[in-house]
Amino acid sequence: MSPRVIHTAQALVDVVVEVPSIPRRGGNVMAPPPEEYAGGAVNILLAAARQGAECVHAGATGTGPHGDLVRSALAAEGVTVSSPVVPDLDTGICVVMLEPTAERTFVTTQAAERLISVESLQTSRPEAGDLVCVSGYSLTGTTRDPLLEWLAGLPDGVEVVLDPGAIFAELDDGIRRAMLDLTTVWTGNAEESEALTGESDIVRAAALCIEHLPDGAVAIVRDGPEGCAVHADGETTDLDGYPQKPVDTNGAGDTHTGVLVACRAAGMGWVEAARRANAGGAVKVTRRGPATAPTAAEIDAFLADRT
Repeated sequence: MSPRVIHTAQALVDVVVEVPSIPRRGGNVMAPPPEEYAGGAVNILLAAARQGAECVHAGATGTGPHGDLVRSALAAEGVTVSSPVVPDLDTGICVVMLEPTAERTFVTTQAAERLISVESLQTSRPEAGDLVCVSGYSLTGTTRDPLLEWLAGLPDGVEVVLDPGAIFAELDDGIRRAMLDLTTVWTGNAEESEALTGESDIVRAAALCIEHLPDGAVAIVRDGPEGCAVHADGETTDLDGYPQKPVDTNGAGDTHTGVLVACRAAGMGWVEAARRANAGGAVKVTRRGPATAPTAAEIDAFLADRT
């Protein structure tokens, strides 16, 4: 069996509202009817599944229309939900205010997706070679302690892929250190990686990230249309991006991560996987909705047009 992609983070429903601008405090803006999409961890899982990876969601889902929407979206792409449904509480939402510039602002609620345990995570049954994805946002609240305990007991050979998120820099030093000690792959954006290393240049930041991780770890630092830097096997590679006119950047980083881990699960080297992830993110920003990652064939066609 090929390695699987297992995600431990929160699957939510994105309620997307297109606004002309963010209202001032206490103010109001008018907007068209909202759109609802399965989002959060769903974005990465669908991006990975569309590359042909076997994917599992180990996080919690709720009882109600939002939980149903999440499970339906995952099932439609062949993603397994391993943990039992949380009774009597629905999945939470993330209100996304999308501006004409494609910039987005979030308000995230917390509900059934936060009710995990070591036992619920273990329903995914990770094995050596599998890639377990972790979000920095899971290192807060009720998800933090069971997640760290479960990660510490993973079998040897499981890759732990940390997408830190903006929140990682705000966490207690002890929590950050515990997570970094368990991380074998860092994949963060330029700002998140600068917060860890103090370095704004993505190539130098990728090399410096390694100093905070266990021996043999990999670091990917992405910078949207500018591409990404990959530090693996003692070398740092700077990969160009594919600038596009964006219509919606929500889920672009998730698409990059999903394509990256799926390609790695398929046996690609980290540099080639990251090159395809750059292409995947470029295609995604031209599409509305967070979980609109391209398929492997669409990435092939995109890259073929640029050779």
